[in-house]
Amino acid sequence: MTTAPPQTRVRLCALTDLVPERGAVALVDGLQVALVRTHDDVVHGIDNLDPYSGAHVIARGLVGTRGGVPTVISPMYKQVWDLRTGACLDGAGSDPVDLRTWPVAVVDGEVWIEPSGNEVTGSPFDRGVT
Repeated sequence: MTTAPPQTRVRLCALTDLVPERGAVALVDGLQVALVRTHDDVVHGIDNLDPYSGAHVIARGLVGTRGGVPTVISPMYKQVWDLRTGACLDGAGSDPVDLRTWPVAVVDGEVWIEPSGNEVTGSPFDRGVT
């Protein structure tokens, strides 16, 4: 049984609108959020702004894994971030800068996001409950 998300959450799209292992961008409260659907149909929300280049390009990065951790690699200078936490795993020669994350869930085939974003994990809403 699946319940409807509380009204504080916003529906973004259908899960099928997102291509696995590719990013897409959503405008949430005036901020660009990179949505990344991984091969297991989990959707992650992470800041689309690359802090090293200043360009909004994270959604165009390479999606993969590092030690079982889902990651995205900046298409600009190749820094690597954990999609679940926004932690910079490899600063590619620069000091690590983490990215903001947003709780995302898939409910009945629809992608929902918590607009305020947070960096707290452990909520059942965090990182794509299906």
